[in-house]
Amino acid sequence: MNYFEKLPEGCIFEIISRTTPADAVRSTILSTGFKFVAKSDEIWGRFLPSDYQKIIDRSKLPLICNTKKELFFSLCDSPILLDSGRLSFFIDKHSGKKCFMIAARKLEILGSVDIHSWQWKKHHDSRFSKVAYLHAVLQLDIRGKIGTKMLSPKTDYAAYLVFKLGRRSCELEYANSIIRFVKYESDTETEEQANTLKLVTSAKLRGDGWMEVELGHFNSKEGSDGPVEARLFEMKRSSIKSGLIVEGIEFRPKIIKCRASEADLKF
Repeated sequence: MNYFEKLPEGCIFEIISRTTPADAVRSTILSTGFKFVAKSDEIWGRFLPSDYQKIIDRSKLPLICNTKKELFFSLCDSPILLDSGRLSFFIDKHSGKKCFMIAARKLEILGSVDIHSWQWKKHHDSRFSKVAYLHAVLQLDIRGKIGTKMLSPKTDYAAYLVFKLGRRSCELEYANSIIRFVKYESDTETEEQANTLKLVTSAKLRGDGWMEVELGHFNSKEGSDGPVEARLFEMKRSSIKSGLIVEGIEFRPKIIKCRASEADLKF
């Protein structure tokens, strides 16, 4: 006997609404009642961020969707540009948490105003109008800040440098990275605890054709009243570096080992 079939629809709704999008999709195999509720527009409205409309209103391009479920998956699969194209927003399909990428134009890049050090160009693989091309610098220092209130609350996040390597890249094997809550930690304090990255060998290929390397992780609850900064830099000036192409710094939830497959998230 399938006892799930005997549960009232309201009870099923409360159960599913307290789970994740991935769990909601998996629940459809339990009973026809679960399948009916899991497909309802009200459920997918619960999985959207509470401030999703305010976020969408910051985009210049209209987002036309007929249902909340359609809107949810659209924001998962097709990031939207905000704030005149200097910020990208999407939703993590498995958890429903908010994700942002700060465009290179909005990052603090040491020497970026010097055309002999950095150049700004279009890139056919980028969601942004221009990316940063490293021509030649002695010291690498890239920072990206985001307000923790913009992120999903009480969530473990990681920050990633999203980049590519040019044909003539050199001296980019190693770098340092740190995450700091700007209001509570100084540069000096956090630099002493910086991680050492193998920038090239540690990087992973993304589905959009770019590469990424994790700069660090944090919980959004810790700095709930101020910005968090992700930084890639060098503690020692060694030699001239070139060939780095920066698209941005992305903030998204830490990957959970036991995640639903892409196939699990399709009805």
